Amino acid sequence: MTAIIADDGVSLEYTQTGDPAGRPVMLLAGFKAPATSWRYQVQPLAQAGYEVFSVDLRGHGGADHPKSGVTMERRGQDVAQVLEALDLRNVLLVGGSMGGNTIWSYLSQFGADRITGIAVVDQTPKMLNTADWPHGYYGYEESNVDTYFAEGIPPTGHGTPVWKRGRRMVRLLKAMKGVDHKLSRGELGLLGDHAKADWRSVIEGADVPVLFVAGAESEHWPSSHAAASAGLAPLGSSAVIPNAGHAANIEAPGAFNQILLDFAESL
Repeated sequence: MTAIIADDGVSLEYTQTGDPAGRPVMLLAGFKAPATSWRYQVQPLAQAGYEVFSVDLRGHGGADHPKSGVTMERRGQDVAQVLEALDLRNVLLVGGSMGGNTIWSYLSQFGADRITGIAVVDQTPKMLNTADWPHGYYGYEESNVDTYFAEGIPPTGHGTPVWKRGRRMVRLLKAMKGVDHKLSRGELGLLGDHAKADWRSVIEGADVPVLFVAGAESEHWPSSHAAASAGLAPLGSSAVIPNAGHAANIEAPGAFNQILLDFAESL
């Protein structure tokens, strides 16, 4: 891993794989997940001729874990710090779960001048269910907006139980090896900030192609969020992967990688 020091002194980290002359692809993992959780994507992307950057933002993997916590705004700023430090342009940004909404935070603050395309893996842009957006987190409503995520990530009863996922479970365990699943006060604060955000207007203003991928068996939200989100984007498309839960890129890497590579080739 190589370190980048952010403007507030926090250390971020990344690994670089593939052809330096290829189009850059930046991979941003979800809540608490390390950059190594993209283990099933890095080599296929590199073999296809891309330069791949797997990034640990603050609070992830080998990067610094500030006790004060992180906001979605700061996560977007961290993305900007990495892009600028490496002087990357024409980048395909790929975000899984919270990493997807981190991309919208980045775009809301810095625009898409450095970006050529965006792919979001199983992340609804609005987690709160409302009359105009029924594609949020199961059970998260206006009546419990301040309490639902106060103590952690609530189980929903949806999707295939992890212990019944066979090889999918094995892949998940490998990808998340070493992650401490206990949540600090700062991490709970980030989770709440993430849950209350609404990125739909940012998607509506995105002027680059955007792909939304959903897991058909996501334990967090209905897969309908992918098509609904694509419908917001001027250049949006969507795909649903069968036999995959929330971590679709980990549980069904073959299907996901083909979808991502097809999208990348279209840019």
